[in-house]
Amino acid sequence: MSTMLKSNQIESPNYDHNSESSHAVLGIVPNELAARGAVSSGEQATIGKGLVVHGEITGSESLFIDGKVEGSINLPGSRVTVGLNGNVEATISAREIVVMGKIRGNVTATDRVDIRAEGGLIGDVTAARVSIEDGAFFKGGIDIRKVEPKVVHSIHPTLATVNVLKEA
Repeated sequence: MSTMLKSNQIESPNYDHNSESSHAVLGIVPNELAARGAVSSGEQATIGKGLVVHGEITGSESLFIDGKVEGSINLPGSRVTVGLNGNVEATISAREIVVMGKIRGNVTATDRVDIRAEGGLIGDVTAARVSIEDGAFFKGGIDIRKVEPKVVHSIHPTLATVNVLKEA
């Protein structure tokens, strides 16, 4: 009898997925996870520090990388987080990219790129917003792309209007 698990589930007897003690086994309590930006709502896949991935990663859920990835990562509506042990040699395209480990390659984010104090990035960054904490390593170019406003046309029987909406 086999059981299929999602990438963010662990099956173990008497294991409470939400208790502080279960997270303490990892050495991080929930508040620290949230503060580090490693936790987000919704689905998140994880590449553990013992894993090596070569090739192309695509999909529609967020990804936490604590292992090694070589190739390309394309998650357009999601967040890619490179953990403290993460080592990525890839081009990355995502909504949001958080760097706590090491990235070598160009990154493109529709929203923001955040390089934390313990992180490092060698490559060009294209994003609407970029933050680099004190102590972080960065070598490359930065291209700030403003988010293009969406134009919504609404036709009223007696009045034509154009509404411009800014993305958050």
